[in-house]
Amino acid sequence: MLIPVRCFSCGAVIGQHWQAYKDAIDAGRDAAEVLDELKVARYCCRRMFVSHVDLIDDVAPSTVPHDP
Repeated sequence: MLIPVRCFSCGAVIGQHWQAYKDAIDAGRDAAEVLDELKVARYCCRRMFVSHVDLIDDVAPSTVPHDP
């Protein structure tokens, strides 16, 4: 699904970093380096990124609207 806006444990706002993190991981970069660059320092917040499974495309596939 979508990454939560806030960390479940500490409540820090983390959602704004998801796209940059995902792009860097898809490019083959190391997760620890990317999270360090994004200044995500707390273990609980880092866990939110590392353990997230992006299933939004499987759960809610996009469809092209039909013409009437």
